[in-house]
Amino acid sequence: MISAIVTDIEGTTSSISFVHDVLFPYAREHIRAFLVSNAEGRAAPHIEDARRAVGRPELPLDQVADQLIQWIEEDKKITPLKALQGMVWEQGFKNGDFTGHVYRDAVDCLRDWHHRGLKIYVYSSGSIFAQKLLFGFSDFGDLRPLFRGYFDTTTGAKVDAGAYRKITAAINLPANEILFLSDVEKELDAARTAGLQTRWLVREGRLNPKASHRQVASFRDIDFSVM
Repeated sequence: MISAIVTDIEGTTSSISFVHDVLFPYAREHIRAFLVSNAEGRAAPHIEDARRAVGRPELPLDQVADQLIQWIEEDKKITPLKALQGMVWEQGFKNGDFTGHVYRDAVDCLRDWHHRGLKIYVYSSGSIFAQKLLFGFSDFGDLRPLFRGYFDTTTGAKVDAGAYRKITAAINLPANEILFLSDVEKELDAARTAGLQTRWLVREGRLNPKASHRQVASFRDIDFSVM
């Protein structure tokens, strides 16, 4: 029996192209000015975290910006980068520069599962702040009431089984009652090692019946009676 669902975002609830073609370029364009404007304020602890991540506590602010932009281009899953990106995206969402892409099938099923009493959580490499922005300013309005909680890289790497054990403890349910949804095989492997049920979202291309995890093309194809 599935009692809770933990879902990834990129490639799962939302398109990879939205993240890479809209959010990343926006962050790359605006992050330097954001650091300058907020270096003594809300960005300060994350700037220090970025300096520690490269082992250079005296790194000038302009070079911190250079490093962050490089990480954006390399799609690094680094916590201070994710935190600062979320802050930059906030101004984009609030200014109406874009809305958060969510697949229609994901919205319909998330609403149905919520109505049925399933506990729904998000686990993404993007910061919890950024996750709430995407769902709060989605194409379908504010979807945040559908979720019980959020997890990001502060819980652990998504390819680390230990992170899923922490999530299981936080949700306070048996691992085999939790279903993890992702488009990344290594993340699914880690979740299964921790005892969670898994489904592999394949938004593009053909399904592989011999895949290491049961594959589905959309949320509508997820059958809780077959786990």
